[in-house]
Amino acid sequence: MTETQLDLGRKEWVTLGVLALGLSMVVLDGTIVSVSLPVIIDDLQLNFTQAQWINSIYAVVLAALLITSGRLGDRLGRRWMFAVGVVVFLVGSVLAARAHSAWPLILGRIVQGVGAAGVMPGTLATVNALFRGRDRAIAFAVWGSVISGVAAIGPLLGGWLTTYYTWPWIFLVNLPLGALVLIGLVLFVPETRMGKTAPGLDVDGFLLSAAGFALLVFGLIEGQTYGWWKPLREFPLAGWNWPATAPISPIPLLVLLGALALVLFLRWERHRMLIGRSALLNPALFSIPSFRWGNITAFMVALGEFGLLFVLPLFMVNVLGFSTLGAGYVLAAMAVGAFLAAGVAEGLVRKYGPVRVVQLGLAFEAVAVALTALFVTPHLSGWWLAVLLIGYGIGLGMASAQLTGTVLADVPPESSGQGSATQSTVRQVGSAFGTAVVGALLSAALAHDLPRQLGKVPGLKSSDADTLATATRESAGGAISGVREHHGAAAILDALTRAFTDATRTTLLAGALFLLIGLAAATRIPNRPYTGTSEAEDTAQSS
Repeated sequence: MTETQLDLGRKEWVTLGVLALGLSMVVLDGTIVSVSLPVIIDDLQLNFTQAQWINSIYAVVLAALLITSGRLGDRLGRRWMFAVGVVVFLVGSVLAARAHSAWPLILGRIVQGVGAAGVMPGTLATVNALFRGRDRAIAFAVWGSVISGVAAIGPLLGGWLTTYYTWPWIFLVNLPLGALVLIGLVLFVPETRMGKTAPGLDVDGFLLSAAGFALLVFGLIEGQTYGWWKPLREFPLAGWNWPATAPISPIPLLVLLGALALVLFLRWERHRMLIGRSALLNPALFSIPSFRWGNITAFMVALGEFGLLFVLPLFMVNVLGFSTLGAGYVLAAMAVGAFLAAGVAEGLVRKYGPVRVVQLGLAFEAVAVALTALFVTPHLSGWWLAVLLIGYGIGLGMASAQLTGTVLADVPPESSGQGSATQSTVRQVGSAFGTAVVGALLSAALAHDLPRQLGKVPGLKSSDADTLATATRESAGGAISGVREHHGAAAILDALTRAFTDATRTTLLAGALFLLIGLAAATRIPNRPYTGTSEAEDTAQSS
């Protein structure tokens, strides 16, 4: 199988701009919601679990469909799949903007995820098809920089739109962007597809992978609702209720089923490759060290980033009393850091190689998150938090910009479509798990810290303390704002803010641990001097 070869000259850089704009649109929607979430929670009266779903369902759907849409793009044409994805994404944006309750908003986010799945793999696969040699390394760096930079800018744009307009505008802003992308697709982006494909459609592989991802994330998010081990309430299941008196909660069984589905998916994909049928994933790609360890690193980077973007806006708005715009300004410090990283990354890459820059970036990220955890207090200065996040942004910019090229460096050109779709999927799975895992940790920490701090308030009845703790946890901290407006409740407010701060510290330390795991994985990626070409291309050129 060979990629369509195209000689476009300077036009390919305009093409890269159009692809980057489309990628920016779908990445933006992964983070623009985070800083607006406290306002959405208050306006739509959401509980903690619904807030998690709104933040994570987009990434869950995107992850479940990325490989499938990437393979369809290889067959039918990547530009065509890209255009369909943009249209579906815009429909989902309108549905989300018109939502007046939790579930219509979640439905809109699902439709957005379906559309984004048509956009994202086409961008990277087209870059892989159009660029060669040093130009490809530059294009990969641009692709990775867009992901880290736009993800960091998203909260600022979300805060601005929510403050000066209303929260539905965080979705409506996609309409003009989508129109520009569609015009650019028609004028500047050539059609590319895989020259030869294996027969058949891997429907079973799609169902197994989608079920596996969905069950795992569902278990992580809903564990706090239905009980991690012992049932807390009835669980409706296909017309039958799992009783609250059962000896075990359904959550661990669902997580086990999700893990089993993913194991079966890998075995099924290996079988499909052996018999020469079309497969969503070639497991043999993971025998390439740079692809295997690079994907693990990318997963941990995304998990840490999106976990951070879920927790910090809740902390800043509910505990520090910031407006959504103020929280957006602080989070924009990450974009400042990513911009600073772009200025020095190329020189470091040339001197030490891309893998060393990835490792250095991860070290920056882990240290910055750990320091944030150590310094976080109910009276933390926004300026000081922004300084810490600049350090995190520097690391994020260095790691993300180089990870794309590092992961795909040794993937053969005929497998570039699968490789790029798999790499994008891993990032999105990390994003979904970031919200799910860190959200679950935050909920568990609040369940522990809220009763402990409220128990120290003189004269507060235990029943009242339980009510306050439950309301604060289920509103993801939103109840703190109501207490703040009630004069004469200073002791209760102090207890609530201290408890939420302690829980935030716990999640930040967990995030630092995830990044250290990513750093450990990055040390296993083979490091070669920077040449501007992949090993596969070097081999082809020498022969």
